[in-house]
Amino acid sequence: MRLGRYVLQRLMLAALSLWLVTIIVFVLLRVIVPIFYADAVDILAADVSHNDPQRAAELRTEYGLSSNPTDLASRYVDWIGGIFTGDLGTSIFNGRTVAAELKDRLPVSLELGLIGLTSGLLVAIPLGVAAALWQDRWPDYFLRSIFIMLQSVPGFWIAIMIITLGSIWYNWAPPLGTQFRYIQDDPVAHLKIMWLPALLIGLTPSAGLMRIVRTQMLEVMRQDYVRTARSKGLTERTVIVRHAMRNALVPVVTVIGLSLPGLIAGTAIFESIFTLPGMGQYLVGSVTRMDYPVIQSTNLVFAFLIVMANLAVDLSYPFLDRRIKY
Repeated sequence: MRLGRYVLQRLMLAALSLWLVTIIVFVLLRVIVPIFYADAVDILAADVSHNDPQRAAELRTEYGLSSNPTDLASRYVDWIGGIFTGDLGTSIFNGRTVAAELKDRLPVSLELGLIGLTSGLLVAIPLGVAAALWQDRWPDYFLRSIFIMLQSVPGFWIAIMIITLGSIWYNWAPPLGTQFRYIQDDPVAHLKIMWLPALLIGLTPSAGLMRIVRTQMLEVMRQDYVRTARSKGLTERTVIVRHAMRNALVPVVTVIGLSLPGLIAGTAIFESIFTLPGMGQYLVGSVTRMDYPVIQSTNLVFAFLIVMANLAVDLSYPFLDRRIKY
């Protein structure tokens, strides 16, 4: 019952958070941004070099861009109602439904983020434990120096340097989105395109996680229960894996939850660099054209992924440390 009540409370809080996201995104796009920048009609007029105030007013009414509070409220209600029926809107510029676009693009972004997170954890956790076990020896100093450098250098800069210097010095460049193949169509070609951006997107989070793992391991290794486990004659491997590492990972899971927004947002940058057909690239292209339905719905999907990922992180605590109760 405690678990069910906790999950219900968190789901209600998640629903409230997502509702607030819809209000903030809608008001920013429909009210604030047009005041200081431009709206979709201004961009459409600039594209066709046509400036007809009467036609512009008709288009604003058609697209629901009127600043009239009644029209704005009506558009907001229509958008929210459409979400519950699976209708996320239609692009102003190409006429395709947002749901159809996300059906193809969402798996690419999820795969990129999950592989990046997994690769970061596979690097950070073992190396963080190794640095703690070799505290104040040359492997510890070497690993800390490498990860401090990685934490100081943005992953997207490394990606740009790999593409630029590889093409200049070695006449080589990684396969980009123009050669993209979905995994169900050609798994080998798909992995050739995805492995490099996925690895790079996990570099920066892994640098911070490695240092946290090292710090937590050093703290846990000094606890009484670890000394008791050693005094019972348990092997060092058992002491580290079953007693020390398990308790040291609880704060690490918290940091993973906090880093998820940055990781998900980072997919937009890497998708743009490697021209991958994911949600990030879709959102960036839509922002430059002020394609309101696309921006609204993709932001809501990103928010939903972050909220659900943080809920999953919270639910994992008792499995890592039995002393934690809901």
